[in-house]
Amino acid sequence: MHTEQAPVCVAAFYHFADLPGFAGLRAPLLERMLSEGVKGAILLAREGVNGTISGPDAGVANVLDWLNANPQLADLTARYSRASEQPFYRSKVKLKKEIVTMGRADLAFCPGVYVPPKEWNALIQRDDVLLLDTRNDYEYAIGAFVGAVNPKLDIFREFPDHLATTRELMAKRGADKLAMYCTGGIRCEKASSLARALGMDVYHLQGGILAYLEQIPEEESLWRGECFVFDNRVALGHGLRQGSYDQCHACRHPVSAEDKQDSRYIRGESCPHCFGARNQAQQRRAAERVRQIRLARERGEAHVAANLAQARQRKAAMKKRRIQQAAKGAAA
Repeated sequence: MHTEQAPVCVAAFYHFADLPGFAGLRAPLLERMLSEGVKGAILLAREGVNGTISGPDAGVANVLDWLNANPQLADLTARYSRASEQPFYRSKVKLKKEIVTMGRADLAFCPGVYVPPKEWNALIQRDDVLLLDTRNDYEYAIGAFVGAVNPKLDIFREFPDHLATTRELMAKRGADKLAMYCTGGIRCEKASSLARALGMDVYHLQGGILAYLEQIPEEESLWRGECFVFDNRVALGHGLRQGSYDQCHACRHPVSAEDKQDSRYIRGESCPHCFGARNQAQQRRAAERVRQIRLARERGEAHVAANLAQARQRKAAMKKRRIQQAAKGAAA
């Protein structure tokens, strides 16, 4: 099915705003999602809102209208795409310290210069600009802009530690401007606020990769590969068409057709990215989860356990970071 004909509307959005009463929004917002048949996840924090939701066009529009009715969120805008089937299993509204976790809930919001997609190519080809990808390493692996630096992050919380390296690289290359990008723009806005607080001259792609892929013709594009998205579509290409990647149900890493030909790829149990890192009990649980998802789909039901692996992946990445920090402290 062509993306333009796909029946499910998907809306990705975020907005930084001062929301002192954000906790009180949770229950009525969730009620609105459920009543409209809208699934997905929305995060609420003192610093604003961040979410991706999907469902019937009218339902998605009504949820966004509800958010826009809040004076602090009146300027909230969404980026839309289509899906051939519901990419989320349930409706969730969560309260957080940050709408994108960088470990800096106290950071004043002061983003860099917004660069529209149609002006992005000219900027990132300048000699005085260093181009930095602010996403995680597994996202960079399946697609990135030509010439972009990969900070090799496991989670976005590691980004502040990378800024010192970025400054050194800028000095080495003779670049006095920093251009950053991410999927939809939210990580860049948070990252650029921190970089500006450190005195750096920062620019970031307005609307993120998704806006670029939507607006820039493929023949003019400096994007190579596909863009990872945090739902069951896994990745999108130019024109926001669904990409070619699947996802490992054991570790949630994107897997290509080539990965599936690898002897280490066992559907539901392992892939080349996690083979040998998981014990037999974990592999059996992953295989059973895939079986339950298949049975639920055959019954026309949603199986919420499919999202547990992604939560485990985030937890494992955070544990890895704590171990690395402890090692650094011991060495010091």
